[in-house]
Amino acid sequence: MPSTTADYAPNDKNRQKLLLSSRDWETLATDRSNLRRENTSLSKVSDSERGFNTRTAGQTDRNRRAGHGNYESDVSSEEEDEEEDQIFERARQDQTDLPTEYWQIQRLVKYLKGGNPTATVIALSSIRDFNLSVETCQVAIRDVGGLDVLVNLLETEDFDCKIGSLHILKEISNNPNIRRNIADLGGLQTMVKLLDEPDKDLKCLAAETIAHVAKFKRARKVVRQNGGIKRLVGLLENACVSGHGPTSHTSVSDNAKNIEVARAGALALWSLSRSNRNKHYMQRAGVIPLLAKLLKSSNESMLVPVGGIIEECATDPVYRTAIRGMIPDLVKNLSSANDELKKHCASAIFKCAEDKEIRLLVQKHSGLRPLHDLLQKSDNKALLAAATGAIWKCSISYECIAQFQGFRTIEALVQLLNNQPEEVLVNVVGALAECAKEADNRTTIRKSGGISPLVNLLTGTNQALLVNTCQALRQCAEELDSIQMIDRLDGVRLLWSLLKNQNPRVQAAAAWAISPCVKNIKDSGEMVRSFVGGLELIVSLLKSKDVEVLASVCAAIAEIAKDEENLAVITDHGVVKLLSNLVTRHEDILRRYLAEAIAECCKWGNNRQAFGDNQAVAPLVKYLKSSDPNVHRSTAKALHQLSKNPMNCVTMHDVGVVRLLMEMVGSKDDALQENAAICISYIRRLALANEKSKNG
Repeated sequence: MPSTTADYAPNDKNRQKLLLSSRDWETLATDRSNLRRENTSLSKVSDSERGFNTRTAGQTDRNRRAGHGNYESDVSSEEEDEEEDQIFERARQDQTDLPTEYWQIQRLVKYLKGGNPTATVIALSSIRDFNLSVETCQVAIRDVGGLDVLVNLLETEDFDCKIGSLHILKEISNNPNIRRNIADLGGLQTMVKLLDEPDKDLKCLAAETIAHVAKFKRARKVVRQNGGIKRLVGLLENACVSGHGPTSHTSVSDNAKNIEVARAGALALWSLSRSNRNKHYMQRAGVIPLLAKLLKSSNESMLVPVGGIIEECATDPVYRTAIRGMIPDLVKNLSSANDELKKHCASAIFKCAEDKEIRLLVQKHSGLRPLHDLLQKSDNKALLAAATGAIWKCSISYECIAQFQGFRTIEALVQLLNNQPEEVLVNVVGALAECAKEADNRTTIRKSGGISPLVNLLTGTNQALLVNTCQALRQCAEELDSIQMIDRLDGVRLLWSLLKNQNPRVQAAAAWAISPCVKNIKDSGEMVRSFVGGLELIVSLLKSKDVEVLASVCAAIAEIAKDEENLAVITDHGVVKLLSNLVTRHEDILRRYLAEAIAECCKWGNNRQAFGDNQAVAPLVKYLKSSDPNVHRSTAKALHQLSKNPMNCVTMHDVGVVRLLMEMVGSKDDALQENAAICISYIRRLALANEKSKNG
């Protein structure tokens, strides 16, 4: 029987079924041992045996692989790019343990290699009947060289062969090793070209397969370098989401097909958007207005990948600016019935809500209530992490905190402090830390039972969680009842132990939390001395290179030094010299607390003179030129204490402190005004004494 394209036309289903039921095909699933022997000697066939190929397999492979050179590094937003650094090879099973499907599929692949067009289409159809999501079936295709054949089929002129091949590649490319093999064979370059085909089914399948394969860095780069991003963005353009077009059957059918193509394009762009460079190329290709348009769709299967792209791109400044206009639709979709869509929208808000305008837009469009309601989804950890993250960032604004108080969100967050994964806990504790900046919320956290689980979290190892926990306890320590609980639970000792952590962010957060604890705990001086090596440890952190660590440690030392015995101990540990070494720094956050620490350390022995001997006085005077009033206040306090030493007065006078202090005397800040005036009085007394001595 002659073989023609007509033999396997799409509408000739009966002929295909007849061929599949013929005796020639009954042998495909028989005699397992014979099949094993045959499959061990399967080899590739020449192009002459595949009369419908457009070019030889060798030429195809050479041309396809020409695009694979040295790949420059590509920045990815994924913290762990899937399988990029190592390839996990499947350990081959003992052949006696392989299921029947393995050998059946390999037999079918043989027909793909050597059959005529009709047999090829039937073989493709038969392979699709297997459960290709099972690894055994996927590996069966790969082990016998089927991937090479399937990729080559994409370059034939035969439509059915391309469709059948793409269906199979789409299914098996969920396997990480196979998607890498497809990329190595140059399949991505061919799939990108198929995006230009007029047939929508073909474009749709090609885009979906690209979405699966492009889940590792090199594949994403290949798609970009071969013009895939612009083509994929183009697939989004024809989707109608308004629902106001013509209602004829043809128009509805075309629109449904366009939406399906756009959905496939969005899936591929979602995978590609994990690369920062690809985000830039997508933006240049005009994806942002299309995303805004598609986000208004009522089609959930479309909205999920669109939401995924927006979530991936939300950290990029250009996209973040555009997302401001998408907030109403993101908020609307927080109430969707689809949990995955809600997760993407909440996560997008989480990633860009550090922008104050976006926080206020979420509040304006009534987005805080649905975020609160998502806290009930405690069984869906990914959604819970996204919702708590969005609540955390929105809580940076007082206006949002006020609404969360009305929703009783703080109580709900406290209930999530137990038995949750770390990615949820980080966000929950971060949200509590922001809310606890309001005094009423500190009381709420304590009354809801939040102090004990917060203290328990200090024993963990997750760095981000430790930072947020320290910040939450720092705020709670400002309430007297809460600090008593923290003290009783041994929380201060746990905070002090975190000063040994190698992460500067953890060190700084712990030191910031120690300050209010030392300030508000009764008999804190004795408690601090009970920590073996504790004072030496905190003084040693003044050698840190991190500004935040230095500022927080200075703040803690300013409180510790208020106890005379502790001040004597840290003086012996060289605190004066270490503080003096920092006075030339220019960061206002450090200057403020450094001046506070110097002011308190002046109150022991000859420390005032020691600061002068270490040239700490003259640089301090320059702090009065800062634009930060907090720096002025603490500097005036330090100069007041230093001016009790005559030589320090001389130094201050020589560098022009009087004129600067005169300006401070007119301040509305009583403490600043008083310290400036006292300092001037000491300098004036010394000047008068010198004058009297000369005239006497």
